Amino acid sequence: MVRGVASRLEPGLSVAERLQRGERSFSFEFFPPKDEAGAAQLWQAIRRLEALHPTFVSVTYGAGGSNRGTVIDVTRRIGEQTTLTAMAHLTLVGHSRAELRQLIGSYADGGVNHILALRGDPPGGPTAEWVAHPNGLTWAVELVELAKSLGGFTVGVAAFPNKHPQASDLDADARILADKARAGADFAVTQLFFEADAYFALVDRLERLGVELPVLPGIMPVLNLRQVSRMAELSGVPLPSALLEGFEPLKDDPAAVRARGIELASTLCRDLLDRGAPGLHFYTLNRSAATREIFANVVSRSSD
Repeated sequence: MVRGVASRLEPGLSVAERLQRGERSFSFEFFPPKDEAGAAQLWQAIRRLEALHPTFVSVTYGAGGSNRGTVIDVTRRIGEQTTLTAMAHLTLVGHSRAELRQLIGSYADGGVNHILALRGDPPGGPTAEWVAHPNGLTWAVELVELAKSLGGFTVGVAAFPNKHPQASDLDADARILADKARAGADFAVTQLFFEADAYFALVDRLERLGVELPVLPGIMPVLNLRQVSRMAELSGVPLPSALLEGFEPLKDDPAAVRARGIELASTLCRDLLDRGAPGLHFYTLNRSAATREIFANVVSRSSD
């Protein structure tokens, strides 16, 4: 059986403790619903993926910190009404230090003790100029320090195999990640990427800085080429030309695009795990079917 397959999870352990024990982490990320239909789709996906016993699940903020009220409500509800470990996204966008402390306390009151500490993107997107709240924080490392100072929290951070759009170069970006680890971050989750070598190059850069930090690869399958292309553009992630060329003959056949996307994502996941990645983090887009197919291809078959 694959190390740390979710069905063998021991109750009560934090994500950090599981990773320290050498367990592999398999996790799912959702986005907040915009309406009742979206909420129904979200909770259907959550309930279906709950059966896979993931290490944790998280709910992302919208652009510029929008939908934060919905994110908080959904995250707390996951923690209170499911068997899942909920990871709270928290960004600096639009928050004073006092408000951040209040939000962290609110999560703790709801039984949520895992936080993904992010600077967050400004309203204009990741390449727009960053302007801190006048009474807030400027860097994600400061949010890590704040969460850790309040005690009892497992803290994750973001990592960028292809570097953050505002980073000067790959080495500078790795130094920022190393600083977050030294501030107390327990693990990192990467932005979406499409080539395993980019992920392992990031891990190597981090190790050369003398930092040991579990880095969970973020996986987003190409199920809709236009949608993924847009998300990659917003994230500053290059879409490999070979990937685009492979989808070109299929562009008018949505079912073929989906099947090819699941195949490629499954291959990428197997490669990552075979080469030593500590787990996988799936960006589900609130749809469980494709995620469950990839999970079955990669995790379930590996445990037979």
